[in-house]
Amino acid sequence: MAVAMVSTAVQQTPTIDEPVYIGTGVVYLREHDLRYNPEHPPLGKLVIGAGAVLTGPRLDASFTGTQQDVGRHFLYESGNDAQRVLLAARLPVIALTLLFGLVVFAFARDLTGPGGGLAALALYAFSPDVIAHGSLATLDVPMAGFLLTSVWLLWRARHRPRLHLPLAGVALGAAMATKMSALPAVPVLLALVIVSVWTSHPSRRRLMTGVLSAAGVGVLAIAVVWASYLAVDPHLRWTTPADIPDIDGLRGLAARWMPFPRPFQDGMRVQFGFEDQRWTGFLFGHVYQGSRWYYLPAALLVKTPLGMLALWAAGIAAMAALPRLRPAAPYVLAPTAVLLAVAMTGARDLGVRYAIFVPMFLAVAVAGATLVRWRWSKAATAALLLFVAVSSLRTFPYYLPYSNEAFGGPSKTHLRLHDSNVDWGQDLGRLADHLRDRYPGEQVWLAYKGAGVPSYYGIRAGDPLTVPPDQVRGLLVVSDSWTAKHDPRLTPLTSTSKPIDEVGHSLTIYRRPAQRS
Repeated sequence: MAVAMVSTAVQQTPTIDEPVYIGTGVVYLREHDLRYNPEHPPLGKLVIGAGAVLTGPRLDASFTGTQQDVGRHFLYESGNDAQRVLLAARLPVIALTLLFGLVVFAFARDLTGPGGGLAALALYAFSPDVIAHGSLATLDVPMAGFLLTSVWLLWRARHRPRLHLPLAGVALGAAMATKMSALPAVPVLLALVIVSVWTSHPSRRRLMTGVLSAAGVGVLAIAVVWASYLAVDPHLRWTTPADIPDIDGLRGLAARWMPFPRPFQDGMRVQFGFEDQRWTGFLFGHVYQGSRWYYLPAALLVKTPLGMLALWAAGIAAMAALPRLRPAAPYVLAPTAVLLAVAMTGARDLGVRYAIFVPMFLAVAVAGATLVRWRWSKAATAALLLFVAVSSLRTFPYYLPYSNEAFGGPSKTHLRLHDSNVDWGQDLGRLADHLRDRYPGEQVWLAYKGAGVPSYYGIRAGDPLTVPPDQVRGLLVVSDSWTAKHDPRLTPLTSTSKPIDEVGHSLTIYRRPAQRS
């Protein structure tokens, strides 16, 4: 898994969100200024920024602009080696992803023994989505991993609550201090605190102790969130930006009354503002405005290895059927179900990264399949794990656009999904090499959807949307996510061109015919 993630991190250019997080993280550490990217708490960006800072990059503190401008300027316009800084920022997330794999192993081993622990670890280590997003300087995997760590510690608190409950509170706080999408899991985890304390010595007194313990865990988690902001700016200097949306109703009350720093509250308002927008979605070849409640389950069906889907079903069934595993079902399955249900109500149908917790939590559930007393259960589990491994290895190093064999594999993903499921701007470097090796000296037109700077990688291309269509001749390179949206400016160009090549399963190269006189 480490080899897969590092190899992927070395080869991929910045995805859309990464420059924002990297630039913001460096500003946090160097300038102690919270003004950028308030929609996410600081902890994950501090981790990302710490990796970037170790390379000794230049930061132009006088530069002003949007958070996107700051990230772009930092990587490409400040004299830094963009790929070196990018890799350094990705490495801490890779390290966390590997450590979370050890949590998966330890949690599953506690439930079923070493065999189940190894099965869970194997499933986690070969998960294409975890590899894809665990090798990026983004926040999805760290948030989900901290939540998983908190749940595991709550499970262990059934036997040693005094040791594990404070640690669980710290891990829960780390999840909330990384990404606000952890908040829906908080009531579930606090309820599990009560269950763990009561289970250790069932009694009415223990029930009251459990309630007090849940309050203590909650306070500790809140303290971690505050600490992450104070680590950036001990004085918490913050002025609410003018463009923060004004949110009314219960959501506005929730943002104002949450016991978090003011920048966190304003960040919640930004997130609610995102949810009020109508985003463009793409699913199974259909473009639509808004969101569809079944988008995430459908996307997971496409992007999860077939053997993994079968093992998930077996693991969930085992947790429900086997008396030994039933006490663990609320710990493993309840947070997963609640987070997925909330994510399915979101307005942004942009990728399975919003449900990256599913393969992480359900890897633990799969350990239960090793306890099934059926003659061929162990052999079937091993065969399915091998199927997952082969499917994952076959997609190397193109993990971001992975889809399983039933849907045609990575080369067909762009026909069914878009954005971070397939094309997140990650292949500029590969495109530069491709054009240099196969199409030297040809006229290139590029419609790129991403955060990278094509000229930095040696791509000299015109913008096909700024000239009349009859002037676009030669090679036309288009990001598949852009094609998926059927942009009326771009469709006439692609429909009259011949696709001749592709790069990284995310960029399609067309040949534009010469215009007849």
